[in-house]
Amino acid sequence: MKVNTILSTRRGEVITINPDKTLRDVVLLLAQYRIGALVVVDGDGSLQGIISERDVIRAAAVHADLFALKVHEVMTRNVVVGVPQDDVWVVAHTMTERRFRHVPIVDAGKLIGIISIGDIMKAQRDAYQGELDTLEMQLLSDA
Repeated sequence: MKVNTILSTRRGEVITINPDKTLRDVVLLLAQYRIGALVVVDGDGSLQGIISERDVIRAAAVHADLFALKVHEVMTRNVVVGVPQDDVWVVAHTMTERRFRHVPIVDAGKLIGIISIGDIMKAQRDAYQGELDTLEMQLLSDA
């Protein structure tokens, strides 16, 4: 299964944030959209980083003025990105080994989506269920 299979089932746009926004803005967006990470882009839409719930929690542990911090002070800068043609299992392996849960997806240098480890698990569960249903139908028709 390829990443573009997962992206084809996703609806809506990628929720992004500017690096000069505050962590208060981050928390509001994460809560509003019920998501775990935001892709950080500049005014031109160029990928600058990613900021996740984990990043916010880590910042909260050391900064009393958490909500006043800027996104660029906390975000992860060296972002691992995927492309639509990536194999989902390779992406899942990378996420597990590197201990992160979200991967921005780019195509020709342009941000086109984001997938989470939850998206990968749901897609795999659905694929297995489809295989089980097919096998069950074959067994029933042979009986």
